[in-house]
Amino acid sequence: MSSTHTLQEAADELGVHYMTAYRYVRLGQLEAVKVGGTWQVADRAISEFRNGSAAGPVARGKPAPWAARLEDRLVDGDAQGAWGVIEAAMTSGADVRSVYLDMLSPAMVHIGARWAAGEFDIAIEHQATGIAMRIVGRLGSQCVRRGRSLGGIVLGAPAGESHGLPAAMLGDLMRLHGWDVTDLGANTPTKSFVHAVRRAPELKAVGLSVTNSAHLDEVENCCRKIKDAQSHVLVVVGGSGVGDVSVEDLGADARATSADQFHELLLAH
Repeated sequence: MSSTHTLQEAADELGVHYMTAYRYVRLGQLEAVKVGGTWQVADRAISEFRNGSAAGPVARGKPAPWAARLEDRLVDGDAQGAWGVIEAAMTSGADVRSVYLDMLSPAMVHIGARWAAGEFDIAIEHQATGIAMRIVGRLGSQCVRRGRSLGGIVLGAPAGESHGLPAAMLGDLMRLHGWDVTDLGANTPTKSFVHAVRRAPELKAVGLSVTNSAHLDEVENCCRKIKDAQSHVLVVVGGSGVGDVSVEDLGADARATSADQFHELLLAH
């Protein structure tokens, strides 16, 4: 029968200092659960940690499960630990693009699915989103590409859409490609989109992030008003809320299911 150990006992078993073992837990490298305010580590977790590597927590020849580690920290509301996972991944070679596409996005999608399945309260999802936005804020300064701009892009979520994280990550990824990005964030009224479109220099496209199909009427209104204001501008919709609705019915020019596809649409326009 499997037994459990305190974190100090686990540290002794692993031959490391208590704070080193604690750091492994915070980075999601050593599985542990908190019981009554005390970390408990199972025999199995200690064994798996040892078998992963003779000198560290990542198994030789196997990619580290960074997204799962990050998700654990986000669900626990552990902002410092979440950033520690990001730092550990980047130290291991991950760049900002990989952090967004292979870690942060999958973690948040899975958290949303777990909330939808009733696994935890919406407060957990909101807390995780807040931490994720802080991570994006810290990484944004690295999303700069030197050289001539490819043109301007306006991004945002239309009225009723409360999720600004997808557009924020997309904006940084587009900046890495060399685009000038104006991110209007979540719940942006149509008139504000039109205002931004008229002001943006060398505007190439507008991207609307849609996570809830209940707001498709507002999405359509926004797309059509943008086209009325600047008919030459490419209007692209994306996100799980679009579903199987045709882009023509929404008044848009195209749909993008990934940052790379969005970039390709911009280049082809």
